[in-house]
Amino acid sequence: MAAQRKRRAAQAGEGRRRSRRQRTSGPSAGRFGRLTAFPWQANGVTLREAHPAARGGAAEPSGWWCEGDFATGMCSVGAPRPARYDMMRSMQSMLPLIARTAFIVPLLGTIAPAATVINGRPTIVVESPAATLLIDLGGGSIVDFHLSGGGLNPLRWLAPEDENAAVRPMAHFLCLDRWGPPSKAEQQNGMPYHGEASRVEWKEIAASEGRGAGNLAAMSAYLPIAGLEIHRSVRLAESAAIATVSETVTNRNRLGRIYNMVQHATIGPPFLDETTVVDSNAQRGLMQSSPLPNPERLEIYWPQAIKQGNPVDLRRLTSDPDPNVVSFVIDGEMGWVTATNASKELLLGYVFSTADYPWLNLWRHVQAGKPLARAFEFGTTGLHQPFTILTAKPRIFDRPTFAYLDAGESVTRRYTAFLRKVPIDFTGVSNVIYRDGRIIIQERGGRGREITIVDGRLP
Repeated sequence: MAAQRKRRAAQAGEGRRRSRRQRTSGPSAGRFGRLTAFPWQANGVTLREAHPAARGGAAEPSGWWCEGDFATGMCSVGAPRPARYDMMRSMQSMLPLIARTAFIVPLLGTIAPAATVINGRPTIVVESPAATLLIDLGGGSIVDFHLSGGGLNPLRWLAPEDENAAVRPMAHFLCLDRWGPPSKAEQQNGMPYHGEASRVEWKEIAASEGRGAGNLAAMSAYLPIAGLEIHRSVRLAESAAIATVSETVTNRNRLGRIYNMVQHATIGPPFLDETTVVDSNAQRGLMQSSPLPNPERLEIYWPQAIKQGNPVDLRRLTSDPDPNVVSFVIDGEMGWVTATNASKELLLGYVFSTADYPWLNLWRHVQAGKPLARAFEFGTTGLHQPFTILTAKPRIFDRPTFAYLDAGESVTRRYTAFLRKVPIDFTGVSNVIYRDGRIIIQERGGRGREITIVDGRLP
């Protein structure tokens, strides 16, 4: 009897050893058998080193085991254990991961709100009792800004070649990491005109304050060639058509780099016509058509430019767009630019810190003898050239022509856009003042009228 019990015990032991050998070898072993996929560590020694087969040993051990923590990437190795013990320990090691996953899944639902689809395009809708603002996620452009009650949208622009593009610049878009053309080599590597910001998908994220409020929104995008990340937050005032925009750029490269950041706010018909008037506190300027390397030698002063020796009034655009790109610097701490169409009883304006955006660039475009587009491009540069030329011309009018961002560094810039109804006989703007949470618009001419917009939370 004793001999039979010994034979049965030996047979059972051999069966368990065969079972364990099957678990640690063969097709089903995978990452836990030969351990060639995951060189996890046990007490400072990788399993590639600890496992004789991984070192090229002739014989594979029959009962090696591995307990891994998927969250930390660590595991332990040791001698054979019963199969039931292995299963229980594996389940225990997975419990923290399951708990963490159960917590993360509902959290992700709050981080990425669903965008509204308008005309087949994912769009963020920001609205208040005073106004509505729409942001297209296929390029991050602000495509609509209008007063409540179905007011006129002055922001309109779409290049004909981009009509069918899923990702495209429109209306008010961001130029980042450059303003203007890339070099020939950069273009061959895929860098688009005005940079990647309007040529990549943006994603909506939860706003840091007032989650769920319709007048707040946040979004972000990554520029893979430039290695820059952009995070934007938008707040629309409750009591007035005032949109405050904050944008943070982070350099994700391992090295610092130069770059530029320019807002390309473009107006179009029907708000733009021959009667639309543009005003600003710009001062000295240059025409981008002037010859390099010193385009500022032919200096101009707002609101005039020069064409063939004759003055050009930049406040109005009729049938001739030339000079079509001009750039100005602004003295003082705050810059502003406005467009007024009195016949439509509407004014659009922007205010910004000159520490953030020291340049105001203006683009004008005509089609079939009629105004088609005007852009207010306030930004970090006033030279519409590749970086190879900017580095040779680092300053104009004592203003920089590019900015620098160190590796891992972030910088935040802000601006405010506003809309206001104006009288049908309004002649334009002589000054815009920000004071005590109010935007005060002073009319040109002898009437001395002022229009005040109250928000209380301007940057």
